[in-house]
Amino acid sequence: MNRFAACLAAVVAFSALPALAQPQPKPVSAPAKHAAAPAGEDRYVGYYYPKPTSTEEYKSPMDTIAGVDRAQRVQFVTVVSQGTIQSAYRVPYAVFVKGEKADKMIIVGLQPGELGTVYRMRAVLANMTTMSRLSPFFQERTVAEDANFFDLLKMLGFQQITITDGDKVAHQVTIK
Repeated sequence: MNRFAACLAAVVAFSALPALAQPQPKPVSAPAKHAAAPAGEDRYVGYYYPKPTSTEEYKSPMDTIAGVDRAQRVQFVTVVSQGTIQSAYRVPYAVFVKGEKADKMIIVGLQPGELGTVYRMRAVLANMTTMSRLSPFFQERTVAEDANFFDLLKMLGFQQITITDGDKVAHQVTIK
């Protein structure tokens, strides 16, 4: 199993722990906020990604795990991101989390052309499904061959994932 998949498996297991078992860091200072977007508008458009060129809604059959909170979603994405950074091969995208509740995952392509179509974006998401299925967490809580990465995100309380080439194309999935 490669390092990214191992990190994903570890963080998924970590995310299942009750929030009270997690150490809660004390904030040093309030982070800078983006200007508030008008109601119904995405405040990250134009800053992290262009206006989505395609959207979809995914209705997951999974329930969100009780007790999973902002800190655990941040930790999940931090470990996934760390796995990409420490990979033995160049991973062509960055993964991070945004939103007041840390319920918006963002994946940004780092090289021109690598995520330039919705099909390439979906291929990255399919690879994340494959890596998710390797984790004991996913296998214990789902029928792994039927569930996908969006189902994992739903279980962890994510509401949205946006994937972009970092230039002109962005695909946004709302998870219900």
